[in-house]
Amino acid sequence: MTSIGRIFSARNLVIGSALLFLVVFVLFPLVLLVLRSFLGTEGEISLQNYIAVYGKERNWDAVVMTLWVCGLTMFFSMIFATGLAWLVVRSNLPWRRQFRSLFFIPYVIPPYVGAIAWILLLTPGVGYINKMLVESFGADVPGPFDIYTVPGLVWVMTLFYYPLAFLNVASALEQMDNSLEEAARISGAHPLRVFWDITLPLVSPSFFAGGLLVFAASASAFGVPAMIGMPSRIYVLSTQVIQYVYMGTTSGMREATALSVVLMVIAVITMTLGNRLLSRKRYTLVGGKSARVLPVSLGRFKIPALIFSGLLGFLLVVLPIGAIVVTSFIRVFGEPITLENLSLEHYAYILTFKTALEAFQNSFFLGIVAATLALFVASLIAYYRVKVKSPLARAADLIATIPYATPGTVIALALIIAFSGKYGLNLYNTFAILIVAYIVKYLAFSVRTVCASLEQIDLSLEEAAQISGASWLQSFRDIILPLVRPGLIAAWFLVFMTTFYELTMTILLYGPGTHNLGVILFEMQTYSNQQAASVLSVLILVVVLGGNVLVSKITKGKITI
Repeated sequence: MTSIGRIFSARNLVIGSALLFLVVFVLFPLVLLVLRSFLGTEGEISLQNYIAVYGKERNWDAVVMTLWVCGLTMFFSMIFATGLAWLVVRSNLPWRRQFRSLFFIPYVIPPYVGAIAWILLLTPGVGYINKMLVESFGADVPGPFDIYTVPGLVWVMTLFYYPLAFLNVASALEQMDNSLEEAARISGAHPLRVFWDITLPLVSPSFFAGGLLVFAASASAFGVPAMIGMPSRIYVLSTQVIQYVYMGTTSGMREATALSVVLMVIAVITMTLGNRLLSRKRYTLVGGKSARVLPVSLGRFKIPALIFSGLLGFLLVVLPIGAIVVTSFIRVFGEPITLENLSLEHYAYILTFKTALEAFQNSFFLGIVAATLALFVASLIAYYRVKVKSPLARAADLIATIPYATPGTVIALALIIAFSGKYGLNLYNTFAILIVAYIVKYLAFSVRTVCASLEQIDLSLEEAAQISGASWLQSFRDIILPLVRPGLIAAWFLVFMTTFYELTMTILLYGPGTHNLGVILFEMQTYSNQQAASVLSVLILVVVLGGNVLVSKITKGKITI
């Protein structure tokens, strides 16, 4: 084959198209966003936007509130996650495997659905817990709890983001050689001393990495701060950016851009630090290899620990899901739960409401198309990364990962700036811009999953096929893809499920007729009907939890949504 033929070979053309996608839809919008933040009113390079933004007290308040809320969420998540991870991995707690799955469920639930659940439970006056405490224990009206506060916001954020830290610490505890712990216990050291002096230092990379991932995820969140914070005028950067974009003015877009760059820097730095800490994995070096983890006896605390774990599982999973399910059947929210106040009318309303039905159709359509295209692009990038291992391949892998660390609000704003017609392509208010946003944001899910599958197969099989006369496309289609099929299916579902209920980017990008379930649910909860919002939440949970079970079975428990 001539040099020109090699350049225009099928493999290079196909992989080149994936790289072109990264340049056009990832690099270009994000770089443009950063550059636009430094353009003044006359188009000159200037700090004018930053001076204007941070000269306003409300914007500084949003920055401080973001750091405060995310810092508290990170702190409580690290403590919470480490204790639970130790219980389900290192102790002799009964039903450890079942509790581990139970403690992970909040991560599967869309955070804004979790916010709705806790609004139903802790709204002053009408929340189920507040009403119970007032009616049964004589608490002062409207009850002791108010979800629309900073503690309420931190509480919900912690409950639905702590699994990020939980997974990291649990994985570290499983892989750690416990010979030093055993030696310390044999020497008479108290279990708490062993944990503080040996266990925690050995898993510290995962401990701090998990905390940083929680910080980055909570800084990027929109649904929870919008539903819980905005009604009481508690603004973080993500909700403040949305407010500026909704102004619909040039000055509003400039200020949104300047705020977005700061939000992106915060999220990317914390995510990068977290990944660097994870890559160190100091716990795998102790003893030279990972040994069988022997459970630590809880002794007389075994039954109390079991009761505590059961109550915690009830608080984390059963109570919020139960609140949503019960509310979906209640005719009048705030009235006593009696047979007379139970009805299917809200289910009938949702199942006959044209806008809700369109949202279901749009969510399935957007999810299927985005997942399929993301899988195509990710498969090529992953193949290029594993097979070629060149600097360009590593760069492509890095570019595909950047959007995952970038808040969805920032990605949406970058796409609005880049593809609203000024630069030759107008995708605004179309399905296309939503599909591009979903692919860009969640491409890293697919790349990581497919890379893991490709690294487990011997690529010499492909070389043998090509020596036998098969083209690259034939060997890729007939050999590589069948061998990594389980990973491909898992990658497809990972993207489909997250895009099915996506809210953060969609709330900025949707137009007439392109709304999805996340948008309709947000509008119902915020402006309309809590019972109808609960019905939608139940239906979303059925799809999400069902999809998670399916992915877990396909991957034999190795991957969950």
